[in-house]
Amino acid sequence: QVQLVESGGGLVQAGGSLRLSCVVSGRIFSINRMGWYRQAPGKQRDLVAMITSSDITNYNDSVKGRFTISRDNAKNTVYLEMNSLKPEDTAVYYCNADGLYAPAGSYSRAPFASWGQGTQVTVSS
Repeated sequence: QVQLVESGGGLVQAGGSLRLSCVVSGRIFSINRMGWYRQAPGKQRDLVAMITSSDITNYNDSVKGRFTISRDNAKNTVYLEMNSLKPEDTAVYYCNADGLYAPAGSYSRAPFASWGQGTQVTVSS
């Protein structure tokens, strides 16, 4: 009942830039943390960047200074601006968010923690 839809992935040359977006939809009361994770073939899913409702951010050391996470609370959207991309950034990027929503047919508040379907980012050397 809470859906996350990512967009903005693609193929880019090393040194290039991409901007990922993730929209959270549903009967949302509030969103706490929003984040981006990535998973390369044969590897575990790792945190790339996270932003809280107070705009406190946290980055994986490998992307500090190159990636910027931001959010638009009015649009329930989180962004990931990726610059100076490297071949090792190639992965499927997943959006994650948690907060409170109203289940169908209810006005009560329930917690959610959801993932998007992922978007492929490929950086060629």
